[in-house]
Amino acid sequence: MPETILVVDDDPIQRRLVEEALKRIGYRAITLDGGEAALRFMASRESADIALIVLDLVMPDLDGMGVLARLKQAGIDKPVIVLTAQGGIDTVVSAMRAGAFDFVVKPVSVERLDVSVRNALKVNSLQGEIQRINRRRDGGLSFKDILSRSPSMVRVLELGKRAAASTIPILLEGESGVGKELIARAIQGSSDRRTKPFVTVNCGAIPDNLVESILFGHEKGAFTGAQEKHTGKFMEAHTGTLFLDEVGELPLEAQVKLLRAIQEGEVEPVGGRKTMKVDLRLISATNRTLVEQVKDGKFREDLYYRISVFPIWIPPLRERLTDIPDLVKHFIARFSSEEGKRIDGVSEAAMGLLSTYRWPGNVRQLENAVFRAVVLSDRSILDVSEFPQIAAQVDGFEEAAIRREPIAAVSSSASAAAPVPGNVVPVDFMPVATHNMVSMPPPMRGGQVSMLDEVGEIRSITDVERDLLRYAITHYRGNMTEVARRVGIGRSTLYRRLRELGLAESVSAAE
Repeated sequence: MPETILVVDDDPIQRRLVEEALKRIGYRAITLDGGEAALRFMASRESADIALIVLDLVMPDLDGMGVLARLKQAGIDKPVIVLTAQGGIDTVVSAMRAGAFDFVVKPVSVERLDVSVRNALKVNSLQGEIQRINRRRDGGLSFKDILSRSPSMVRVLELGKRAAASTIPILLEGESGVGKELIARAIQGSSDRRTKPFVTVNCGAIPDNLVESILFGHEKGAFTGAQEKHTGKFMEAHTGTLFLDEVGELPLEAQVKLLRAIQEGEVEPVGGRKTMKVDLRLISATNRTLVEQVKDGKFREDLYYRISVFPIWIPPLRERLTDIPDLVKHFIARFSSEEGKRIDGVSEAAMGLLSTYRWPGNVRQLENAVFRAVVLSDRSILDVSEFPQIAAQVDGFEEAAIRREPIAAVSSSASAAAPVPGNVVPVDFMPVATHNMVSMPPPMRGGQVSMLDEVGEIRSITDVERDLLRYAITHYRGNMTEVARRVGIGRSTLYRRLRELGLAESVSAAE
């Protein structure tokens, strides 16, 4: 999905020139004819898609410098490239001091605009990631840091904002990997406890015999191995937020004490003689259906009603596919920076693949898929071939699941023992794996495809095409993207023809 750029200029000819230039270099443009109109637009919900603003400095109603000042006052931090007919140093310095990222001189050069836009978007993305990481580390992560355009997630964020204004117990429900901890941190960061501790407890990872000690603490000598006093997670979270992840995994014995701690606002350490008051916000999370666990006697009903005063259901990624482009962009910026690579984005085909897949592992699975792609890629744009495991499970993207594996080269003695018309071309790599390519005789040396059959008659187009594709696959060492490009057809069409010609076995999406 191309980035959307807002073009603001009172001159209709200049607006059209910039719009066409942006379209040529792969962006979507929205045009407005003045500064006041731009400010109204940026204050509306429609501005959520805007990645960058191209702003004329000289306009009748409100000039570019005035727009920059008003954007800063409103807290709108979109990168701005200014247009100016005068490239003087004073003009440039003034614009930069006012908050502009870069400037271009009229008439607009497509190449100059392309470089400026790409640099602005890249720097803005990296700065956003750095700020987000710092806010998460400092406990200041807020709902503005959560990337989502899906109506179902907008509802989740709205509920989270309301819950953050009080100390009401919250239960976050949803499948594994949907981002429950991220929502919990945003609630903490949007509340008056944002500077206080945020303590996470993975209830499913605590041994049953240590649950009470880890949650409530213990005194020295309270049990074998208790050589020192331990305060416990409840006391660690005092004045802040305690996040009980996978709370449905707690054993029934621990649920009894957890209920008392929540009801009374106090905990009693193992081996202790007195209780200690604790003040904290409780956020619980589960990937199970707690109501069903209550019916099955695996979770206490009184505890369920105590922790689920404000339940929030977080939808799986497959129900909010519109979030995928922003998430992919976010992960690429983060991982390319961490890995020291220059990755500018993903191809349209790759984005189509990622937006089609069902993502059973949700956002966590998408994050790991992008991480792997960034690590393995040696190009500036991630393509379908960088996501082979995903492509292998989506119909129409099977070619990306094919990998190259070395096989024994065909020796001259072998070719002599089993002669074929012409000489055999030694093969170092052949495409194998999920598609189980059927055996294909090597094509002729030098790429010569005979037009005549064994009896001197013209061969059919189908037979000639079959030999051509055999040779191309061997010549390009199984690189199906290159094969498709060289023979002049799309990759999906190439794989359809391979199946029709008996050169490859079809594979279902589930395989």
